[in-house]
Amino acid sequence: MVFVVGDKPENELQEEELRITSKQIVEKVVLQAVQQYVQEERHKEKTKAKQDSHLQSTEHADQQEKKK
Repeated sequence: MVFVVGDKPENELQEEELRITSKQIVEKVVLQAVQQYVQEERHKEKTKAKQDSHLQSTEHADQQEKKK
């Protein structure tokens, strides 16, 4: 086997490809986890806003009843 300056042995090339692929997989999984977290937080905020809105409507209706 003859190596030219700058060439890497086959197993080093495979290790480099594996390292790059592994890094890409980890980055993708982390990105998906962050996106899922953000999506869940938005959903919680919307749900809480709806509950707060409903609570305010109920309180307002109770106040109107008391005035009668």
